[in-house]
Amino acid sequence: MSAESEVTEEKTYAQLPASVKPGVVTGPALADLLDDAKTRGYAIPGVNIVGTNSINSCMEAAAKYGGPIMVTFSKGGGQFIAGKTVANDADQASIAGTIAGAKHVREVAALYGVPVVLHTDHCQKAWLPWIDGLLAASEEYFAEHGEPLFSSHMLDLSEEPLEENIGICKQYMEKFAKVNILLEFELGVTGGEEDGVDNTDVDSSRLYTQPEEVWYSYQQLSEVPNAQFTCAASFGNVHGVYAPGNVDLQPVILHNTQKYIQEKLGCEDTKPMRFVFHGGSGSSVDDIKYAIEAGVIKMNIDTDTQWAFWDGIRAYEAEHHDYLQGQIGNPDGDDKPNKKYYDPRMSLRAGEEAMAARLCQAAEDLNCVNVLN
Repeated sequence: MSAESEVTEEKTYAQLPASVKPGVVTGPALADLLDDAKTRGYAIPGVNIVGTNSINSCMEAAAKYGGPIMVTFSKGGGQFIAGKTVANDADQASIAGTIAGAKHVREVAALYGVPVVLHTDHCQKAWLPWIDGLLAASEEYFAEHGEPLFSSHMLDLSEEPLEENIGICKQYMEKFAKVNILLEFELGVTGGEEDGVDNTDVDSSRLYTQPEEVWYSYQQLSEVPNAQFTCAASFGNVHGVYAPGNVDLQPVILHNTQKYIQEKLGCEDTKPMRFVFHGGSGSSVDDIKYAIEAGVIKMNIDTDTQWAFWDGIRAYEAEHHDYLQGQIGNPDGDDKPNKKYYDPRMSLRAGEEAMAARLCQAAEDLNCVNVLN
């Protein structure tokens, strides 16, 4: 499954493969980046965004901690970018907004000097027309630029029987492979609720994926020429933040699965599968690091960064409260203007800074600090 790029150009980053450059990373370069993470033992923060403020926070953080970042669009996030009043009966707003956000990333990512992965999050069976629209945009982009618009897409068909889940994933893998898009697929179920995906009442047994299921998926998808994929295998993951003791993570499942696949393949690689970690917000650092040791190369972060962004705005309002009660008049005088305080850029920038700071903390937990140079 590992892909090595044949490149002759000089390395941009001292510690990364030569194929990996600043800006959006796709195709063989993305495979090289993920395999580097797996080999060196770090995971990339995969962050759900809802607009240019959160997008820029991601890349600002990556520049500060010195590592790659995965900018992740959800179907609802794409719709929000297009505008909540726009019709979305055929997913047209979700498609247009996600593409618009991706084009923003394409325009500015290289300016931050870091590798950026353009990814989309959970797509259920009923939402596949959203992915179809994004794939069409990538096919058009590929024809013009030789690479896809998006780096990767996640299909979450975990509510379907295993054979149907992987059967549909294989069909999309065949389409993705033609334009160098990586597939992320889910086995088992991530509990909790996130952006329209509600698994709060799921049977707890479905939170734990079995090695045989991962091996079956690996075999099926590997039959596709040029296939590149990652697996979101459930090991007790739950979206959101919960009180200690309410979530029973079992990263040992990933370790056991890697050993199982290695034995089936008869290979020397002790981590043949690239795993991803969903429902990472609020997880213990020990669990995170143990999961990374099992080949986790990306961890999703949403709940914690949502709170951080809001908390930055909340703190800004608290600090400048008396200057935000009217356009004119503040503690400095009844005729003093307050425009420089209520300018939306001020509070939004406070949110950006707080979110970026939280992501720098996450990067430390993920061993993703100073991995470029």
